Amino acid sequence: MKLGARMLKTGLAVAIALYAGTLLGFQSPVFAGIAAVFAIQPSIYRSFQTILEQFQANIFGVSVAIAVFFSLGNDPFVIGFTTILVIGICMYLKMSETTISIAIVAVIAVLQTQETDAFLLNALLRFSALTLGIFSAFLVNLIFLPPKYETKLFSKINDTTSDILQWLRITNSHLTDEPSLKTEISRIQDEITRVDQTYLLFKEERTYLKKNRQSKARKLILFRQLIVTMKKSLDVLKSIDRLDNKNDWIPDTFKPVLGQELDKVIHSHERLLLTAMGRIKKQGKEAFQELLEPNIPHLAEALIQVYDKDNSKRLALLPLAAQLMEYHEQLTHLQTLLSSYQEYHQDEHLEFAEKN
Repeated sequence: MKLGARMLKTGLAVAIALYAGTLLGFQSPVFAGIAAVFAIQPSIYRSFQTILEQFQANIFGVSVAIAVFFSLGNDPFVIGFTTILVIGICMYLKMSETTISIAIVAVIAVLQTQETDAFLLNALLRFSALTLGIFSAFLVNLIFLPPKYETKLFSKINDTTSDILQWLRITNSHLTDEPSLKTEISRIQDEITRVDQTYLLFKEERTYLKKNRQSKARKLILFRQLIVTMKKSLDVLKSIDRLDNKNDWIPDTFKPVLGQELDKVIHSHERLLLTAMGRIKKQGKEAFQELLEPNIPHLAEALIQVYDKDNSKRLALLPLAAQLMEYHEQLTHLQTLLSSYQEYHQDEHLEFAEKN
């Protein structure tokens, strides 16, 4: 099991909140620790973005709890009803899940007190404890283990794309086990969702120098195209998977053409990934273009010849041809972006983690 940065930051935020709560003499510093758990965020930008909302949720939860205590009491059923009410209002205000959790903790922390004589004082102390937990999480997010989403994003793109290309090769060789492939496609789709989330976190990271902002904007364009191309490769894999069940419909004369063109685009994609990593030296433009160019017109011509043989079932090849065309277009666009990036911004590079 790997201990991620967010797990470590959560533990550190809880420890700081508990220590600070004890030093300040809070009767229930545990609430500071609970608030810290819910307040931790995956990025510095989101910490700035949510701290005010979390503080407002804390005030809202405590205020509702005080009003309910003096009107209905603090019976467990009343606490449950108040929790439902607070969740409903927070959802209507479109608060995030972590913010709603802070409001719920505030309600429970205030209403479960047994000292009714000093209720307002206890409510204030627990409000302070929750606020301490929120600020402890914010402080940890701000100072400790700042996330490197650029490295994570490149690593996820590389791993996911490599998985897709590996399965494309296996499928092209007709060595796949169909249930295994369907399971892998489902897993890869989940990985792509995580890639999209990481891209969003990297995009949200703030840069303060103009030079760094321009550099990040260029990297965002490259990453976006890497992701689009990766998704197109998955579309091709899905098309081949569907077509593999109808292998008898593919004429023997067309199979070699299809296999050759697929090998070309797979090899081109792999080479572009290595180029993005800086592992392939810059070459002459013409040599690279020749290597990249699958003969898609030849593939289309072969398809037309297949259709001329009036077997309507062979129209099943058309979606695959269309996906290959789109895949090739995205690869060509990616190659153009990488070539321009390497030529005009030689002092920059995409950051990635070297595997041991």
